[in-house]
Amino acid sequence: MMELTNPYKVPASEIESRRLKIQQELRLNDIDGLFIVQRVDLFYFSGTAQNGYMYIPAQGQSMLFIKQYFPRAVKESSVADVVKIESIKEIPQLIADRYGRRPQVLGFELDVLPVNDFDFYQGLFKVKKCVDGSPHILTVRRIKSDWEIAQLEDTAAMTAKTFEYMRAAIRPGLSEMEFAGMFETYARRLGHGAGIRVRHYRSEGYPWHILSGKNGGMVGLLDSPASGQGTSADFPVGAGHKKLCADEPIRVDLASVLNGYHLDETRMFAIGCMPAKAMKTCRVAMEIHNAIIEKAKPGITLGELFDHSVRLAAKLGYAESYLGIPGHKVSFIGHGIGLEIVVPPIIAGNRKDRLEPGMVFALEPKFVYENEFCAGIESVFLVTETGARLISKVPLEVFVC
Repeated sequence: MMELTNPYKVPASEIESRRLKIQQELRLNDIDGLFIVQRVDLFYFSGTAQNGYMYIPAQGQSMLFIKQYFPRAVKESSVADVVKIESIKEIPQLIADRYGRRPQVLGFELDVLPVNDFDFYQGLFKVKKCVDGSPHILTVRRIKSDWEIAQLEDTAAMTAKTFEYMRAAIRPGLSEMEFAGMFETYARRLGHGAGIRVRHYRSEGYPWHILSGKNGGMVGLLDSPASGQGTSADFPVGAGHKKLCADEPIRVDLASVLNGYHLDETRMFAIGCMPAKAMKTCRVAMEIHNAIIEKAKPGITLGELFDHSVRLAAKLGYAESYLGIPGHKVSFIGHGIGLEIVVPPIIAGNRKDRLEPGMVFALEPKFVYENEFCAGIESVFLVTETGARLISKVPLEVFVC
């Protein structure tokens, strides 16, 4: 068996706790079992992301089926029942042999499962009813354990060092892409995994979102206040080929990941000095950011937080540019985060979900002036028993270099 150079492992107690929580969800919803195929969910419930599948019954121990690579899966996962398979077609009978019967109501990750695969699984398992297990998975994942919070804290420490590197390395004449390559290389030396995971099939994750000067005022395909130029019509978002200039606002939005756990943080930079209009907008963004952190307490709805931010932007005289240009505004100011860069719940208008201790969000109040610039801030915070605290360790300031 090969030796792993990275000893990182999810504790057995963590895997056991997750199993018990999802099983409670299954029983409450009369689901006999859950069949997991998506890589992130597989890692969450088993501790390994090797090529395989997982079955979690409503009662009893889980089964992990591995095609490739079995020795690593056994070493990485604390699941007791790990079975090597040659074909997925073996799984229904293995389940029947292990539990004495096949499930009649089986849950699948229908939010991410391709239709062709779902049709195949329906024919393979021949159950009476197939149901969507995704809401139950995401309900369990939305509350972070102390161990998960510690992982996010480690990612935050790495990100803080990366922003300090940016502060020292940024200079006029670098293209947005060059600068992105520099700080991504630095972050990789610290352990940044680079593979930014997203759940939605029409989204793509990438770690570098640099919008300098007029590029910050470009609207595009992203469900975001501003998209930037990107590298081409094929990838029209994020950093592009524009050169960084002195005395212009530069927005850096960094997605980082360490041991699977993501952070999403934005800070504003300027080389030389920040133009007065942009500096005032940056300060308004920070004021809204801090007001939402102060108001975020268990029991408040996500819609209330969003509405409070909109009212505050209007009160400060910035309603027109808040969350995008007129006609292209977004209706959210934050999102859940963890093993994927964006996960429910979303801090958005009309959302009735209430904050609970253990939830983690990226909060991102931003402003856009079309063909001029964008400004904003983004930090990650944890909902506690009494309020909220920042996980992000990057200073809450404008970086004038």
